[in-house]
Amino acid sequence: MIEFWLSAGLLCLVAVGFLLIPLLRGRKLQAEEDRTALNVTLYQERLRELDLQHQAGTLDDARLQTARDEAARELLADTEGSGEAKPAGRLGRKVPMVMVLSIPLLGILLYTQFGAIDEVQRARTFVGEPRSIEEMTARLEQAVQSNPESPEGWYFLGRSYMAQERPVEAARAFEQAVEVAGREPELLGQWAQALYFAGGKQWTEQLDALTGEALQADPEEVTSLGLLGIAAYEEQRFQDAIGYWERLVAVLPEGDPSRQAIAGGIARARQEIDPQAGGAAAAQTPEIGSLQVRVELADSLRDKVQPGDTVFVFARAASGPPMPLAVKRLTVADLPTQVSLSDSDAMMPELKLSAFDQVQLVARISRAGDAKSGEWIGQGEPLANTTQAVQRLIIDSADGKQP
Repeated sequence: MIEFWLSAGLLCLVAVGFLLIPLLRGRKLQAEEDRTALNVTLYQERLRELDLQHQAGTLDDARLQTARDEAARELLADTEGSGEAKPAGRLGRKVPMVMVLSIPLLGILLYTQFGAIDEVQRARTFVGEPRSIEEMTARLEQAVQSNPESPEGWYFLGRSYMAQERPVEAARAFEQAVEVAGREPELLGQWAQALYFAGGKQWTEQLDALTGEALQADPEEVTSLGLLGIAAYEEQRFQDAIGYWERLVAVLPEGDPSRQAIAGGIARARQEIDPQAGGAAAAQTPEIGSLQVRVELADSLRDKVQPGDTVFVFARAASGPPMPLAVKRLTVADLPTQVSLSDSDAMMPELKLSAFDQVQLVARISRAGDAKSGEWIGQGEPLANTTQAVQRLIIDSADGKQP
């Protein structure tokens, strides 16, 4: 904000200058007037002296006229140019000085009342690309605090919380988005999804009401269809899961990478119903669009970490923005484990794993819970985002200053 106030101060100085210049000019014109008046007085005194000398007989008529002409020429020479500019009026000194002092104060008061200082602050908050999920989340939190009536702010904050596996906070954010924007089907689906994971994957009447309302308003609402399929699969209602996921695949665009992942889920559900037929279907429909990562901790580090230390597993572009494209949050106690990274783990809709051909896998241990820096790290070589083989990441190195 320093640059803004400096610019505003310079503009105030320019405005004050427009008042001071006429004031200084007025003083100059007053001095010219005083000098002209003095010259006229001296001219009149000179004429009186000449008349007295003429009456006394020391000057004849010819010399008197010559002296009068000489005095007139001197007066004209002394007053030449003084009549070119005449002040239209006089404000005195007090009025301009009061105006000079009041302009900055009046400007500050008017800008505070009618200006957009909050918009300027919000714009400065989002200057530059965030370097981590936490930084992006902090920016979104500031944005909704300064403008709680922004449904977009609450929506993206909820998505950011979900990417960090913070479904309780995500549910609150999506609830605020619904309160501000109204009961839009997409927002209801996102809210229901966050509540489902916040409640330990237990289906409730509220979830049933939210997804039902969303699908009644929009039968193709993708988040609700996907969530109902997940819930049905978790409850071993495999036929219902297949039905929801088939409806979901039917409305997704042809190029959407999540189509293959959903097809893989359908194949697994069919295998649960009929292991022989399902196995054949699964073999024909491999799950594409996600990276399978097995994360392990080097034996040499087991005595140097604590079970509660945070582990971030993420994929970032091999050549592109440093922000993770997909991320999962674990703890050291979870290791070794295998996770899947896909577009559903994206921090932002415009930065997806499927949008970058080459990506790099990273696993980082951070005792402070900071995804951009920590104590230990494991990194893989760049690989194609369509790789289906399980990738092995071993956390075995001291963490330097990584993006």
